[in-house]
Amino acid sequence: MSCSFPAHVIEQTIAFHGHYCPGLAIGIRAAEVAITRLGSPEEIQMVAVSETDMCGVDAIQFLTGCTYGKGNLLHRDFGKMAFSFYDRNCGEGFRIVLNRATKDMLDEEIRPLIAKVGEGAASEVEHRHLQGLREAMKQKLMAIDLDELFVVGKPTMAMPRPARILDSLICEECGEGVMESRTRRFQGLTLCIPCFDKVEQKL
Repeated sequence: MSCSFPAHVIEQTIAFHGHYCPGLAIGIRAAEVAITRLGSPEEIQMVAVSETDMCGVDAIQFLTGCTYGKGNLLHRDFGKMAFSFYDRNCGEGFRIVLNRATKDMLDEEIRPLIAKVGEGAASEVEHRHLQGLREAMKQKLMAIDLDELFVVGKPTMAMPRPARILDSLICEECGEGVMESRTRRFQGLTLCIPCFDKVEQKL
């Protein structure tokens, strides 16, 4: 089944991100799964966890209302095309992973061309061919059934706690304020993470 978001909403999502690419299309479809399974962001307290920092995270922010600033979008830097969504009200949640078989099928022709372009060895014809393949991939990603695009399973981590407001302490090295939970103690000093790292490197 093709993407259920109206065309104008997709255009707004593209404008928010700044360009349209296959990664953004994956994020749009991931947000579609979240809303289909859990409900409208206006009706529930949605929480999202992304295991990648790719373009699609912007689509998830825009379409679900989950943002880093509100503390209901978290990034776990695992390098996986995987996303977990929760409804804080009822505790329900699920995790989706980009279907490897589908990804391999989509990437079969495009991957070697991307590598060639990255090496600076692609001809102008190959550059244009790559652009055409990327356009075709976006169309396929937006048209494929969600159950073919993603593998759905149980969350692999507990639902994140709500954002907390903590005291701000002063780093005794640089004099800047830092959230209490992000401070480090070293030889009786309270340090921010960058200053702590500098001290460690000197040892």
